[in-house]
Amino acid sequence: MESIQATTRPATHALGVPAPSSQQLAARFRPIFQRIAEHAAQRENERELAYEPVAWLNAERFGALRVPLEHGGLGGSVEQLYDLLIELGEADSNLPQILRAHFGFIERLFAEIDPALHGPWMRLAAEGVIFGNATTELGEGPLGALQTTLKRDGDAWRLDGDKYYSTGTLYADWISVSAQRLNDDGSSDRVIALVPAEAQGVERVDDWRGFGQRLSASGTTRFRNVRVKAENVLLYVRDQPTPLTAHFQLTHLATLAGIARAIVRDAVAFVQPRKRVYSHGSGDTPREDPLVQQVIGQLASTAFIATSTVQAVARGLGEVDRFRQRGEAVPESLLFEVELNTAKAQAGIVDAVLQAGTRLFDIGGASALQEDRRLDRHWRNARTLASHNPTIYKGRVVGDHLLNGARPTFYWAVGSSSA
Repeated sequence: MESIQATTRPATHALGVPAPSSQQLAARFRPIFQRIAEHAAQRENERELAYEPVAWLNAERFGALRVPLEHGGLGGSVEQLYDLLIELGEADSNLPQILRAHFGFIERLFAEIDPALHGPWMRLAAEGVIFGNATTELGEGPLGALQTTLKRDGDAWRLDGDKYYSTGTLYADWISVSAQRLNDDGSSDRVIALVPAEAQGVERVDDWRGFGQRLSASGTTRFRNVRVKAENVLLYVRDQPTPLTAHFQLTHLATLAGIARAIVRDAVAFVQPRKRVYSHGSGDTPREDPLVQQVIGQLASTAFIATSTVQAVARGLGEVDRFRQRGEAVPESLLFEVELNTAKAQAGIVDAVLQAGTRLFDIGGASALQEDRRLDRHWRNARTLASHNPTIYKGRVVGDHLLNGARPTFYWAVGSSSA
């Protein structure tokens, strides 16, 4: 199926108000991205959490980008979202990952939650509320089972459990918590519980110690007897094709594309002013050396390929979203195509960006290793992002589909198969 190409012409929504063009969004957010980029290496060196950059984005309502105009949002398209996430990833790769849960929650509302329930949550996002994530659990519990539970408490519920990899939750106002709801009749449902981040019984811990994405606040969140209103519990279905998996993964890939572009930016900035050359080099200055020029060109090629690949997948997701906006059923074949294209993009982008993060150091000597430059952060951050939703399984899914016609995996879980 041929994807619809992105356009810079504003769409007109039901209210008759045009959505912002890509140029308008760029003019709105690029100054903030530039401000974020200025001290990204310093924040990395000092492990200064990104509260200020998140606040700068919030002041311009970046989190309202995908909220429809009728709910007070900016009404941006899927394609516009990923174009901006690539630019934000170039500025500081922690920021798209911090906001991944927020944009993922909005896409979940679109894809999996009754539209009659959207209003309150969309309006909160339009007002500047940031939604965080509490999904993954540690340990060797049964594969696919959740130990975080909701139990009845009168006309409300009580939430208990521990979550890890709670990316962005330290910066959030509300937390989207995956939980097992234990119903009065003995049955149970997989649900999303929405909890204010400052609610009694919620503890957010900054204990992420991975060597990359150090400011993403991907640590522990604990819930102890947290009261949850009935209307803050959302049921969703997990047994049908969905665009949501592709959305979550494409945010990581957009961030990797941003890292590839940051590698080019930093490589050019490093080489251009340099005068020192090697006696066995090929130019009077590093910028005139054909070998250095070749490395820079190859780095730029990787950034171009990564960016173009993300944009191609985003067009497919945009097509899915346009079916939704028209009130039409999304063809299953399109959902299969988007999911498989996301997997192929991951398998192609990851190794290329990691190689670029290593080749970056071919442009200079020992001075490129200075910690204040923090050029190593690009490889470390890319390696960390590449470890999410392991790439080897994405390649297998694509191969199984091509060889055997197998359906792509839209939902997956972690745990012990023998528990």
